[in-house]
Amino acid sequence: MTKDKTRGKDSIRPKNIGRRDLIKGLATVPFMGAFAAAWFRKNSVEQQLKNNLLEVVNLTAEPIELGIATGSSKPLRLGVIGYGLRGRHLLRATGFAEPKWIDDAKAANKTNRLDTSYEDFMNQENLNVVINGVCDVFDIHAEEALVTGSNVNREGTKGKMGPLPRRYRTYKELIASPDIDAVIIATPDHWHATMAIEAARMGKHVYVEKPMTWTVPETCELVKAVKESNIIFQLGHQGRQTESYTKAREAIQKNILGKITLVEVCTNRNDPNGAWVYDINPKAGPQNIDWKQFLGPAPYHDFSLERFFRWRCWWDYSTGLNGDLLTHEYDAINQIMGIGIPDAAVASGGIYFFKDGRTVPDVQHVVLEYAKRELTLLYSASLASDRQRGKVIMGHDAHMELSDRLIITVDPQSTAYKEKIENGTIDPQIPVYSFTPGKKGVDGVATATEQYFASRGLLYTYRKGVRVDTTYLHMREWINCIRAGIQPSCNIDQGFEEAITAHMATIALREGRKVYWDREKKEIVTS
Repeated sequence: MTKDKTRGKDSIRPKNIGRRDLIKGLATVPFMGAFAAAWFRKNSVEQQLKNNLLEVVNLTAEPIELGIATGSSKPLRLGVIGYGLRGRHLLRATGFAEPKWIDDAKAANKTNRLDTSYEDFMNQENLNVVINGVCDVFDIHAEEALVTGSNVNREGTKGKMGPLPRRYRTYKELIASPDIDAVIIATPDHWHATMAIEAARMGKHVYVEKPMTWTVPETCELVKAVKESNIIFQLGHQGRQTESYTKAREAIQKNILGKITLVEVCTNRNDPNGAWVYDINPKAGPQNIDWKQFLGPAPYHDFSLERFFRWRCWWDYSTGLNGDLLTHEYDAINQIMGIGIPDAAVASGGIYFFKDGRTVPDVQHVVLEYAKRELTLLYSASLASDRQRGKVIMGHDAHMELSDRLIITVDPQSTAYKEKIENGTIDPQIPVYSFTPGKKGVDGVATATEQYFASRGLLYTYRKGVRVDTTYLHMREWINCIRAGIQPSCNIDQGFEEAITAHMATIALREGRKVYWDREKKEIVTS
């Protein structure tokens, strides 16, 4: 027995009781004992995690800011083509929100303090841009875009608006306008490349939503147009701005995971909006929708409100799960690992849940093979299950789990860390690294789909501990790069890799056979 003088008087306690014995003893005490045991375990695990981090991993990389200060140049004159769900977000990212959205965001914050959408928007820096033109084939959306573009003071419905932008009836008229420097394209997939090619040939800088292209031939044509015109092109993968991906890339470069042979990524959503069953505007009809212009290069079909608003459900206008969601997951891995275009792809899937006339699968599985790297990337998706699996990069020595956060755990059979595992420095059951940049506030998002994107770092990320909209960061980067005359993070070369990979997956799916990338001829070939 020994004396303990830390309690103000001598006390007697057993000399050789260890931590494990103490936890067991506390656990036998009703309620408070169990609580104390849980607290002791939690703090012990946290301390072990910190010790492991110092022993194995030291990631210090910070996101790189591309371009120059936006306030050092004259206003950049923007034109916006498409003002649907994504178009609204892109305009907010440039500093322009609908007055009604301002009102609603303020009200939402009063009822839910975690919803900081209004505060996040108002904290965005002034990018020194003006909206000079808008184009949408749906009159109501076009009129909303005009009001949004005039909201130069970021005010609500009772605020003072600026001059209205000009409405263009066709995208060609907007692109040809001499008072438009750059265009934002947020249309259905089947229009992306056509409009981007036209803009590039006219010398207009381009921000186009993913996927980059609808078909393989237009992919090469767009690359040619962008490179010949020397414009600044940015593809809309805002995940390029996710802070945890910067740390992940550093971990790969430092070979912390060892030899990587398998990567798994997925998309799981389970609500109508997540399955592209978007709301149909009750005021919409043939009287205010230019159906012929909407169809464009797509096959002819009689006027359909369902097809107009839920276009992602049909191959006629969409690139399916591959173009919409696989591209997000692929681009994250590509920026972290630089995997490029796969050597081969196989895919399977079908319409298993949403029996609504769609032609695009709602469940799918894709295998991308990288023979020279001895690596396989697996992608699976279900639009009828919300079970989240995240991204997992599996190496011989450790695996990394990725979302808006990052966790690295050592493999029990690791060669590199064998000695540390055996001497107890590393416990394979406890992560050696965990990075969660100020995650509070994500719970304030409203819908299941928003929560899905938030969990993947596609709505918000952090800069110096402050929550920031990733789309705003991605748009700011593009605008800064235009002014600096340098290439952004998701330029035409990155876009080419994304587009070809998605097309390989789609061809494999639709033709039911394995497809290959011929690196010499730079073309997709089938078996």
